[in-house]
Amino acid sequence: MLNSLQHGGGVTDRLQWQSSHPELQLHDMRTFLQRAGLTLDELDHLNAIHVAGTKGKGSTCAFTEKILRNYGFRTGFFSSPHLVQVRERIRINGEPISKELFTKYFWQVHEQLDATKDSHGGAMPSYFIFLTVLAFHVFLQEKVDLAVIEVGIGGAYDCTNVIRRPWVCGVSSLGIDHTNLLGDTIEEIAWQKAGIFKPGVPAFTVKQPRGSIAVLQDRAKEMECPLFVCPDLEMYRVPPGSLRLGLEGQHQHSNASLALQLSFSWLQQRHLRGIHVSVRLPTAETTTLCQAPAFQLSPLMVKGLEDTRWPGRTQMLRHGPVTYFLDGAHTTHSMIACVRWFSKATTQQETPAEVSVVRVLLFNATGERDCAALLRPLVSCHFDFAVFCPNVAETAALSSADQHNSSMTVEKMLTRCLDNQRSWQTLSEGEETLGAKFCKVGRLPLVAEPRNNTLVFPSILSALQWISQGRDPVLASLGKPIIPVHPSITSKAQPLREAAGIHVLITGSLHLVGGVLKHLDPSLAR
Repeated sequence: MLNSLQHGGGVTDRLQWQSSHPELQLHDMRTFLQRAGLTLDELDHLNAIHVAGTKGKGSTCAFTEKILRNYGFRTGFFSSPHLVQVRERIRINGEPISKELFTKYFWQVHEQLDATKDSHGGAMPSYFIFLTVLAFHVFLQEKVDLAVIEVGIGGAYDCTNVIRRPWVCGVSSLGIDHTNLLGDTIEEIAWQKAGIFKPGVPAFTVKQPRGSIAVLQDRAKEMECPLFVCPDLEMYRVPPGSLRLGLEGQHQHSNASLALQLSFSWLQQRHLRGIHVSVRLPTAETTTLCQAPAFQLSPLMVKGLEDTRWPGRTQMLRHGPVTYFLDGAHTTHSMIACVRWFSKATTQQETPAEVSVVRVLLFNATGERDCAALLRPLVSCHFDFAVFCPNVAETAALSSADQHNSSMTVEKMLTRCLDNQRSWQTLSEGEETLGAKFCKVGRLPLVAEPRNNTLVFPSILSALQWISQGRDPVLASLGKPIIPVHPSITSKAQPLREAAGIHVLITGSLHLVGGVLKHLDPSLAR
């Protein structure tokens, strides 16, 4: 029933109209809230933390939620997309809500909407709007102390922006993405993201490109909203012992700093004691951009940062001789950060005793993204094989309903994979020049003629089976039938069977990463 909403109720003309009139989404969201029996006054009592951004907003929310949960608060956390099961989007105290709770609250909301659709022209909400309404309903029914709300796309017209009185807002790193909805320039995108600012509500952001920070500042002034820029993570004072983040990668430092400021601002408004720092919030008349203070971190904050887990982002899984590096990077800048993380991590692992490690790229991208631009930074990693597959976990008949996508046919997905394969072959021909400005790994491919070692598979499972060659004990233990391939493809896999280790980078799409985790981490599927 939920997946039927991926068609937006089947009203194609209305969806096309909405893409050119994005403010309609907020209007519709308010209507659907009312039809579901929820009021904006009730949402005011969620004590929300609202976070937008192009890169890192999910990680920022995960850090923030964990810190405040450490203080003993009952937390709600709404995020998107999910990796394996849709219940991941709605969390209570850091855990996806149970199947029983999801079922209970799903039908409560759906029945209210279904009962009122005839008086509203048969309209039902889109998939994302329904899940947003459902999340608000769950958080209210479960009586959370606060709700951490991650924006879906943009900010100004995102359906989460019905929240009128968040306690604090945040904007993570900005970049170019979703240009068909948000605009082609960093300034246009910054305008959209800053749409979550509310009068008198403190807002925090990280260091941004000059053009975007000016737009954020103008929007804050227009909204009479105090705006702070977070300090570098290294500037905070910490108790004895080094500060370590639960999420790897240098780019997570700015996300952690933003999370500290959001958490601290929220705690201030709860008048909690034990954090000894005096901060003067700017008045509504303030026109200058303020530097947020680098305060003394409490032990609960330090532990929150260290214990944060957010699957699919700079994540490593070791399964025997096969090591998987998973990162859902899907913008050019996030891909560069992914390459830096992968290069550092593999360099540390590929010791002289393991010179025969084979590197494999598993890639896919969705939407209207420029796949060639995403692939370009990856060339410098000197992969022995580049593998492409659609975001289909296994065969269409066996794929999980949680990962169903009605917006694109399998044929179109495979056509895009073939296009990505051709782009990779073209980029590989100019590897030396194209990879020069990105991090150099200091490694040459083990397999000769890497241009010919690109393959397209029809599903994630078939790709993983070929890459691992039966050497991944977790994947083998699932007992899935081996999907047959042409003998010429089997012969290409000889280096994978003989190598001391296999390092696999999986990137380009969080949906791809989720489909991979469905097979590699059975606990997520449960």
